[in-house]
Amino acid sequence: MIEELNLPQVPSVFICPISLEPMQDPVTLCTGQTYERSNILKWLSLGHYTCPTTMQELWDDTVTPNNTLYHLTYTWFSQKYVQMKKRSEDAQGRASELLTTLKKTVVDEGGVSLLSSLLGPFTSYAVGSEVIAILVNLALSSESKTNLMQPAKVSSIVDILNEGSVETKVNCVRLIETLMEEKDFRTEIVSSHSLLVALMRLVRDKRHPIGHLPGLGLLKLICSHKQVRGLIVSIGAIPQLLESIPILGPDCVELALFILDVLSSVPEGRQALKDCPNAIPTLVKLLMRISESCTDYALSILCSVCKLSPEECSLIAVDAGLAAKLLLVIQSGCSPVLKQRAAELLKLCSLNYSDTIFISKCKLTRTIQ
Repeated sequence: MIEELNLPQVPSVFICPISLEPMQDPVTLCTGQTYERSNILKWLSLGHYTCPTTMQELWDDTVTPNNTLYHLTYTWFSQKYVQMKKRSEDAQGRASELLTTLKKTVVDEGGVSLLSSLLGPFTSYAVGSEVIAILVNLALSSESKTNLMQPAKVSSIVDILNEGSVETKVNCVRLIETLMEEKDFRTEIVSSHSLLVALMRLVRDKRHPIGHLPGLGLLKLICSHKQVRGLIVSIGAIPQLLESIPILGPDCVELALFILDVLSSVPEGRQALKDCPNAIPTLVKLLMRISESCTDYALSILCSVCKLSPEECSLIAVDAGLAAKLLLVIQSGCSPVLKQRAAELLKLCSLNYSDTIFISKCKLTRTIQ
């Protein structure tokens, strides 16, 4: 409470004469003077046997807790703290009401249409970023969203997504997500090479992790449109996502794996995964590491790649420790479907080895062998 209040004026009776700070553990000397415990003990430990305030010689160096003063101090600060919190909450409440009224007024008075008209081929970054920052905080009508889906306006949003600060980029992502919620949304709106490149740049930005989750979230939404998956693969999204996994948090890793799993459903996606040197080792490492969902996605991707080229990919996977990881999945508390998939992949991988060699690859104890 003392730190948060940071009051300029505190009753002198609550102040330690040594540190001139409010006392949290007041103790009294035999002279009747009260100090903060840690301060007076330090004074005495330095060999001073006098009272710091009166300079009287101490006939007894015992310190006695001043419980009365402690309770007075605690009560005074508590009252001030409650008053401060109430004022803060009142101010926040008034600000929230004002903001709600302002948003409603902008919408009711045709402000959205005016703001939307500022987005176009000649919109400057300064104007566009401010417009988008306002629009993402408004409840947009179906008509407003349709208006914003005009090619020139979408192109302007994508340009700002490519140029802006990380905060502006996140606002652009949120606005595009809002447009994608509209039932009249057209896939060609997100079938943009420039948009997808900007999203990958946002996901790979090590300096600004705040953009990882929004970027991956929008990429996941875009992946739900089958027509765009080939384009996503063509911009090099698969190797870029795999390279980004070490810098991503658990939630982001799960999203990245979901996207990779969706992309592995198209032939060019499977081929890109096969051609990526670190794909299989990275996916094997993620099995049984973060969550059951991550294990599920990683296993699904590995199955797709290994079925594409059983001999080549299975060898790489087993050398990366896949067999031992699959046995862990089978013995774990994972879902039966996941265990079944692990067993099928284990069987597929074993076809390229003799029993003895494959068992050695599983890294089992002698007893289990």
